Amino acid sequence: MAGRQDVARFTANYRDETDSAALYRAMAEAEPQAEIAEVYRRLARVEETHAEFWRRRIEQAGGRAPQGIGWRTRVLIWASRRFGAQSVLPLVADDEARNRTMYDRQQEAAGTSLPAQERSHARMLSLLASRSSRGWNGAVYSRLEGRHGAGAANNLRAMVLGANDGLVSTFCLVMGVAGSAASAQTLLTAALAGMLAGACSMAMGEWISVQSARELQERQIASEAEELAEVPAEEQEELTLIYQAKGFSTEEARQIAARVIGDKDSALDTLVREELGINPDDLGGSPSAAAISSFAVFIVGALIPALPMFLVANDKLVLASLLASATGLFALGAAIAVFTGKHPLFSGLRQLAIGLGAAGVTYGIGHLFGVAVGG
Repeated sequence: MAGRQDVARFTANYRDETDSAALYRAMAEAEPQAEIAEVYRRLARVEETHAEFWRRRIEQAGGRAPQGIGWRTRVLIWASRRFGAQSVLPLVADDEARNRTMYDRQQEAAGTSLPAQERSHARMLSLLASRSSRGWNGAVYSRLEGRHGAGAANNLRAMVLGANDGLVSTFCLVMGVAGSAASAQTLLTAALAGMLAGACSMAMGEWISVQSARELQERQIASEAEELAEVPAEEQEELTLIYQAKGFSTEEARQIAARVIGDKDSALDTLVREELGINPDDLGGSPSAAAISSFAVFIVGALIPALPMFLVANDKLVLASLLASATGLFALGAAIAVFTGKHPLFSGLRQLAIGLGAAGVTYGIGHLFGVAVGG
């Protein structure tokens, strides 16, 4: 016999499903593209089925299903009708993403299609929210957030920023040590050690970042393969929705999805590309290559303040590093302007001011530390 807490949980589930169904109905009415509107209506029908499931549980436990919808849903429905379904889609997608596992640990949902359908809805809303204003944009799903991004322009930008990291960190380290009135040998050792330590840290961080991304995608692919083996009908339904969202008619989308699922050799590859937005032939690139490139780029930047110190007399070490670093800061700032659209002079001077300010802080801290230790 269900207890009071169970009834409260059933009621919360019922409210969530009825709110979602009402919102999807409103979004369908406000959506100008017929194919997308049909997707929302089909989502609404599924949510209504879920609501009926929980209504029966409430009544079996002696409770009564609540009437109406929540205030937040009313606001979203109003916004959808006033500004269009696209205006509320990101919020709806976020809600579905948070609730995608809400039924995984509820015993009443075990053995039903509710958990799989909630995950399916979360993926579908995420795909719809990511499409461009001109239509479906599959490239969005294959891009990973990270230090390097995608494409030649982003790679070049990452190289400039990586070199800037090497320059600023090594320059600030040298100035901090110089502020403590350290010997010339200590300054040279600190510059070399800082350059190598920073490069190794960057390389390790990049390797972990790329490797973690690869492992995450491999896990997603394995999960998709498991779902394809266990519930092929649901995967076919998801593909149907995806192709509808791309602009195919309902019948065309069903035919394409049926052909894809029917070919066991290509079904998983297609699902991974279309549903997850993952290119199984790439998986984000090589972790080793990313680590090596990060190491090299950091070294290039770090050499700007460090190398001149090995080429001048001991009494000119700090001045040589300062002049080289100032020149490098301005040049890298001007280079960054290519990506930001700012004027190169403004960007270069801004970068120079920030870099010199950071070095001034570390020099002052080094000086205070040197005085304190030296008595």
